[in-house]
Amino acid sequence: MVTLTTEAPYGEWLSAVRSLVACDAVALLRLLPEPAGEAVLQPVAVDGLAEEALGRRFSAAAHPRLARLLASGPCGLRFSADAGLPDPYDGLLDGQQELKAVHDCMGVPLRCEGQLWGLVTLDALDPHAFDAIEPARRQAIARLLEAGIAAQHTIQALADHAAQAQAVAQAQWQSGRPRELLGKSAAMMQLKREIDTVAGSDLTVLILGETGVGKELVAQRLHARSARQARPLVQINCAALPETLADSELFGHKRGAFTGAVADRVGKFELADGGTLFLDEVGELPLSVQAKLLRVLQSGELQRPGSDRLQRVDVRVLAATNRDLGQEVARGRFRADLYHRLSVFPLQVPALRERGRDVLTLAGGFLEENQHRLGARNLRLEPAASAALLTQRWPGNVRELEHLISRAALRAWSEPSRGGRWTAIELRHLGLEAREATGVGALAAPVSSAALPALTPGQGLREATEAFQRQWIEAAMSRHGGSLAAAARDAGMDRSNLLRLAKRLGVRPAAVD
Repeated sequence: MVTLTTEAPYGEWLSAVRSLVACDAVALLRLLPEPAGEAVLQPVAVDGLAEEALGRRFSAAAHPRLARLLASGPCGLRFSADAGLPDPYDGLLDGQQELKAVHDCMGVPLRCEGQLWGLVTLDALDPHAFDAIEPARRQAIARLLEAGIAAQHTIQALADHAAQAQAVAQAQWQSGRPRELLGKSAAMMQLKREIDTVAGSDLTVLILGETGVGKELVAQRLHARSARQARPLVQINCAALPETLADSELFGHKRGAFTGAVADRVGKFELADGGTLFLDEVGELPLSVQAKLLRVLQSGELQRPGSDRLQRVDVRVLAATNRDLGQEVARGRFRADLYHRLSVFPLQVPALRERGRDVLTLAGGFLEENQHRLGARNLRLEPAASAALLTQRWPGNVRELEHLISRAALRAWSEPSRGGRWTAIELRHLGLEAREATGVGALAAPVSSAALPALTPGQGLREATEAFQRQWIEAAMSRHGGSLAAAARDAGMDRSNLLRLAKRLGVRPAAVD
């Protein structure tokens, strides 16, 4: 017969039972935690019963045989064929051409760490099948299964402990990770100042930005500069969570909370207790889970699925998304109350195209990493390659740049002709078409004295500076067809900052793109 099971070890256990006792069916049932003390049993593995048995839950109140077995001693019970009690498996034996009643039945309660865990039941069509089975033999079967259950419980406890240790180790590794938020553009310097302002508090931070801008690095810097830096930084990718498992991943579960929940599990909130929980791509959470997340953020208390007990956790939450959550709220895809709870302190991570010459600083960092990874000698960007990098739009942002540099480094290093004191990354290695040096490359050239506005007699430094800024902004927008965003990239400024400056200077953009 085929053993049907929700967990691998159980099938081996039932095979061992059937090697000791000849029977038509054997089942392993777990006692589920139910409110009001109601005893409910769920099969976790069956051998000889129909597949539908795994989807059933047997209430002890409705099945007197199971109730008597739960209340029995270490040797369990055997029911005679004329016991007069309905059998929960009548009509459920596997492979029958017609539904038949069970005629011989026995079972034993199972315990784990002194607590009632469930039952093992054995059934046969022959009313005398178990005549030769002594109570001591039933007790031996119970001891065999209890040893397996105890081992599984220990394995799960060790797994939970390992997960906690991994979370701590991850936090320590991340705190000492060499990769940092690189760049000295005005947009990045503003972001770093805002990070350092909020890092020391326990405020919830919503990290906003396009895919690939480095939101994870922002979360790591926030944690590393907080009072929680010695505690875990636990990260969870909400986009990768199946809706059916999101509850369990975030809040854990109690044994028996659902089919397959064979042991207690620690959720990410408990792993992060005392530390920081980073919810990446939080906009992808299903609405049902959003409501539960909101309750934890409001009260600091969580309830594992399958448990009646509230558990308090001390967690600082950081969340990140590349979605416009305001629009998601308007469309009914994200809860407005959760949005406001998460966005206590929003941080906007600038796109790479808004960071001016930071692209070369980042490229240098990625070349250094590839240099060590490849064992290459002094990877260097040639001027034409640097200029080409400055003209890109980078829709994939920093992640796109990282992958492009990794490919270029490998191409350059794998060429047979390499040699000398350095390995040059040429334009052809980047896989980009050569472009005219427009935008950042051209406008980064020094301004000649002839291009400076004429000084008016009696004009002070402030007035002269503003006159130059006005002329520079007008010239930059003219070169880019009136695009304020492109002018901001040339200036190494955030677009909104340049817009404010332009308005103060009386420069009216043709369009605010």
